[in-house]
This record gives sequence, structure tokens and C-alpha cells, in this order.
Amino acid sequence: FGYEYGLSKEVYRQKVLEWCQELARQGLGALSFPKAQGGQNDLGSFIAAFETIALHDLSLSIKFGVQFGLFGGSILNLGTEFHHKKYLADAGTLELPGCFAMTELGHGSNVRDIETIAEYDSKASEFIIHTPTESARKDYIGNAALHGQMATVFAQLALDGEHYGVHAFLVPIRNKNGDLMPGVRIEDCGEKMGLNGVDNGRIWFNQIRVPRENLLNRFAEVSADGAYSSPIAGASQRFFIMLGTLVGGRISISAGALSAAKSALTITIRYAAKRRQFGAPGEQETLLINYPIHRRRLLPLLANAYAIDFAQKHLVKQYVDRTEENAREIEVLAAGLKAFSSWNATDTIQICREACGGKGYLAENRFAALKADSDVFTTFEGDNYVLLQLVAKGLLTDFKHQFSDMKLLGLVKYIAGQASTAIAELNPVVTRLTDESHLRDADFQLNAFEYREKRLLVTAARRIKNRIDDGMDSYNAFIECQSHLVTLALAHVERIILEQFLKSVDQADSKLSKILKRLCDLFALSRIEKDNGWFLENGYIEGNKAKAIRNQVDQLCTELKDDAIHLVNAFAIPDNLLGAPIALEK
Repeated sequence: FGYEYGLSKEVYRQKVLEWCQELARQGLGALSFPKAQGGQNDLGSFIAAFETIALHDLSLSIKFGVQFGLFGGSILNLGTEFHHKKYLADAGTLELPGCFAMTELGHGSNVRDIETIAEYDSKASEFIIHTPTESARKDYIGNAALHGQMATVFAQLALDGEHYGVHAFLVPIRNKNGDLMPGVRIEDCGEKMGLNGVDNGRIWFNQIRVPRENLLNRFAEVSADGAYSSPIAGASQRFFIMLGTLVGGRISISAGALSAAKSALTITIRYAAKRRQFGAPGEQETLLINYPIHRRRLLPLLANAYAIDFAQKHLVKQYVDRTEENAREIEVLAAGLKAFSSWNATDTIQICREACGGKGYLAENRFAALKADSDVFTTFEGDNYVLLQLVAKGLLTDFKHQFSDMKLLGLVKYIAGQASTAIAELNPVVTRLTDESHLRDADFQLNAFEYREKRLLVTAARRIKNRIDDGMDSYNAFIECQSHLVTLALAHVERIILEQFLKSVDQADSKLSKILKRLCDLFALSRIEKDNGWFLENGYIEGNKAKAIRNQVDQLCTELKDDAIHLVNAFAIPDNLLGAPIALEK
């Protein structure tokens, strides 16, 4: 395994397949599968493997994720013992290459309204899988163009003309020789902006028959005579529970985006610690890292990477240990962190590329691949703006359960109870405090994040309720407040990230905690600085305090300058995976 570039699409796809086969031989693909099917029943290690693979090659991480996380994971999480025994072992060894066929040309994020039909024929005890319209074709399906032999196909279940919503079916698409099955048509999506080591394809089904047992029936069953049954009463609840079992994909994408950001930061900060430019007459030229503006560009991004890392570890632990009681909370956090982490990777890679000048533009130094391959992370496994609205909806639902009315006094008390500095009128002394000990105080930072989130929540709920009271339906009332809701969701995610960072600082040994606290301060204050407009507009800080926060960010970047190289080396990315000459040359 080592960084390669300049490969043709055909060669690259074959290379990625061979890498994936090697990982399967080592048992990494089946890590989350039951031991009876060759796995280790270790979901946490599977996600860690995905994150590590992403340090090497993002195409490989995505093909790995499609095969073992999405295809294998759908069998594991949506199927029952019959499917586990029949398919999981072969999925884990890549003897059975598979696809996850959910997205359609006409429906991406809106899975509920996909058009592919699965109609049951009780006489033959078979489901008939069909693509009824051009917009119903399965689109952008990983592993479909070349290698997939079976697909988990999401389709509308129809019994005697009555529809029962979206269900998942195992559908063979190729035989062992790689020939298409009768009634299956596949096209190659062709060259993409990035991830060209993954063979994405389009799939059409023409009256494909599969046995009744190919319904993944953990949450619903169809008997031989066509009777429908489910342990979950409501169709809507059943749909969301089914999708909830697949939340691991979002967690993995968040981890992969973090790996891309770590790679970019390691390359850039190593380069900045040895590259010299300009200097006073007669003196040695100055290292890039010694320029205040250079470290001001990079070190807040380094703080972001550490912050996301701690939040990601928290999320993975919650996910591995999940219960019915906290499942929805985990889904909300997974959606929010995926959006935050993928956007952070996009920003980080671009800034790092610029910080490496012309060297950063060379393909050998990886930024071209990192940019191209990670860009779609903001879109797949859920468009970020859609995911953030899901987060906001979850917060509003919790809020609604806590309060039966929206009276102003109740709202003010709610805000005051959530943040110690949030009272009927904000303390003017606190809004003006500018000393270092106050700004670097964990309570001040966390209170600021909490106040912002809770105020945004209350005002969002009030805006939506006012529209409903005026006669607007709830859907359009929600849509009219989209920008507000996205801001709320990001505030929620940032608050959780800060909480986990502070916990990690407290748990570290004394020597390490000092450096981590500086990084945490940099994360918190740079995020407040980034949202200065909101804090000023809402009277939480005054102008002189905003200026003091900016000065503290500058000061923290200076204090962390000499630690930066050690902090990126702590990511422990092997040199052969990092690959970039500018990061490796002495």
C-alpha cells in the first residue's frame, strides 16, 4: 500500500479492487460481522479500519465501505439469520461483491418516494423487481459498473396493488463470470470529479424475479400467500427504523473526511516547518510557520481536526453501545457531525493547498486527489443541508416534548436554565470582560455555545409556531425557516464537539492536557470569532470583547507554533501512505 497518482481509470479501478481483496484476506472487511460468519463482531474496529484506510486512498475507503459497510451491513442489519448464514461470509471475503442500490435518478435524499417496484407474485412465491420509469433507474451505485454480483435494492413493496412502502431486497445482477443477469441493464457512470477508483454505475431492472426469501425481513415479512406482517405498527416508524440501522455509513464518512483533513494538515505543517521565504537583510530566511498569517491560517484548522477527532470517538462509542433509548440521539449527532466534518475537510484541504503554494498544486503532493476525492463527502450519505435540517427537526421534537406551550416567560426561563450567563437581561459586565483568564475559561466558552444553541432553538420554534398559528401548514412553516434551522443545527453540533474536547482535556495527563487545553481554547475562540456577527447581534458580547477574542486567537496560534509539528505527527500517518514528497523531504 502506497500513494499512487496518474493512473488511468481502468488501472486505478483494478488496483483498488486488488487492495480491497487484500484487506478482505486480512479479515478487515468482516470485522463487524458475527464470528459465525467469519467476523469479530467488532463494529468499532471496523469504523477505525475505514478511517485508517482513508489516510491511504479515499477511493479504497469508499469501495471498502460500499462492500462491507453498506452491502454487508444491509444484510447484517436488515436481514435475519437466514441471510446472515447464506451471504455474510462471502460478502466479508469479497467472494460476493455487492452494491447498495438506494439512490435513483429522480430521488436521492428523498428515499421514501423512490420509484423502483417490488411486486409479489404469490403463485410463484417471488418478488418482481422493476424499473417503471427512467427516473427510477438506480444511479451512482458503487461497485455496479464492473464488479458487483448482487445488490441490496430498495424498492416500493406492492401486494395485490397495495403499496407498503420502501423495503430492501437482495437481487443478483451478475453471475460469477461477471455476465449480467437476464433483465438487468447496467451503464458505467464514467469519469467523475474524483473517486475514480470506484466503479459507479446505473442499474435498470426489467421484471427481475427473486425468491420471496430475498426480502431482507428483519422489520417486515411477506408470507407465501402474500400476507404482510411487521413487528412495527406504523409504516412511517418502520421506514425510519430501517434507515436508522444504516447510520454507520454517515459515521464512517465523517471519519473519512477527518482522515483527509489530517493528511492535508500533516503535509502542510511539515512543509511549513522547513520551507523558508524572505527575511531581514543579511539574515536567514524565515520559516513559513514563523509568519503569523501562515499559522493563523493553519492552526485553527488543526484545532478543528483534534476537536472532531474527540467528538468522533464519542459518537463511535455511543453507536457501538447504542440502545433503543438513545438511537435517535445518535442518528441526530451522526447527521450533524458528518456535515461538520465533511465541510471542515473541504475548507482544510483548500487552505492547505494554498499554503503550500505551487508545490501544493503538484499531483505528487496529494492535494489534487484529496480535493477531488473528498468533495463529494458533503453530498453522499446525505446532502449536508438536508442532514442539518434533520438535526434541527430532532431538536425541535425534543423541545416540543419538554414544553406544552410557547409562552414568552417559559421561554425566557428555559434559556436562563440552560446557560448561566443567559438571564432576562445579559449581564453587561460579562459581555465586556476581555481578560485572558476569562476568555480561556471553559465555563465561558461552553456557556457561549450553549446560549447560542438554546436561543436559536427557542426562536426557531417560535417562528414556526407563529406561521402555523397564522394558518400555514407545518411543512411550509418549517421550509420558510430553513436558514435559521441550519444555523441551529450547526450550533448544536459545535456545542457537542466542544463538550467532548473539554472532557478529553480533563482526562489527559498533566503534560498533555496543557497543550490540549490551548488547542481547545483555539477551537472554541476561533468558532466564536467565526460567528461574531451572531454574538454581537444578540448582545452576548460587545465590540471590545470581540476584538479581545481575535487577539486571543492570534496569541494561541503563537503559543502553539512549536507544538504544531508534534501535533500533526501524533496523527501517526505512515510515510508510505502520506506519500507527498514535500512532507517527507528532510
